[in-house]
Amino acid sequence: MTEPTTKSKGAAPGELMRLFVAIAPPVAVLDELDALTAPLRAGRPDLRWTSRQAWHVTLAFLGQVDEAAAGRLLPRLERAARRHRAFLLAFSGAGAFPAAARANVLWSGLSGDRGALAKLAQSAAAGASRAGAPPPDQGRRFRPHLTLARCRMPADVTGLVAALAGYQGLPWTADRIHLVRSRLGTAERPRYVTLGSWPLRPPEPGPGPEGPRS
Repeated sequence: MTEPTTKSKGAAPGELMRLFVAIAPPVAVLDELDALTAPLRAGRPDLRWTSRQAWHVTLAFLGQVDEAAAGRLLPRLERAARRHRAFLLAFSGAGAFPAAARANVLWSGLSGDRGALAKLAQSAAAGASRAGAPPPDQGRRFRPHLTLARCRMPADVTGLVAALAGYQGLPWTADRIHLVRSRLGTAERPRYVTLGSWPLRPPEPGPGPEGPRS
């Protein structure tokens, strides 16, 4: 994703923007996942593989949002971020929507503090609703993932899911949320522009090297 700003830009008055709220993994984590999937991409050119520049974990997809609602959304997301502490995640395994034998999407899953992740996603969606930009899939079960590939037609990705089943990636700290605008780019690949970025609170301090004291 592109360099974040703290205010909405690039939209004409009344223009609709395709927005989502996300967290962005660090470079080292993306490097590892990129190296792991490179041979798989070479073996399945029939799939529309996502670029690592676009890799993110969506907290709330908002769809088309007008500029006024986007402006109201910025402070609400900032407040939502302040209510949550940073937490650990790792990419783990793989799956497909709706099923591996007839997939539209191939994805990598997540391990770590999924409870904290779900609560953060709930806060982002609630803030969007109060700003007048409710997620179109609000009420559905949150299924965190990173999209690796999309299928032009339903495809069998059973072998790819099996190849990634044992993957356990580097742990990383989710410590910031982003509001991102998606623009359609060349070859129908979206280009992402970050409109705002807000840090979470520091994680809970752990016990020192001597352990907890009474």
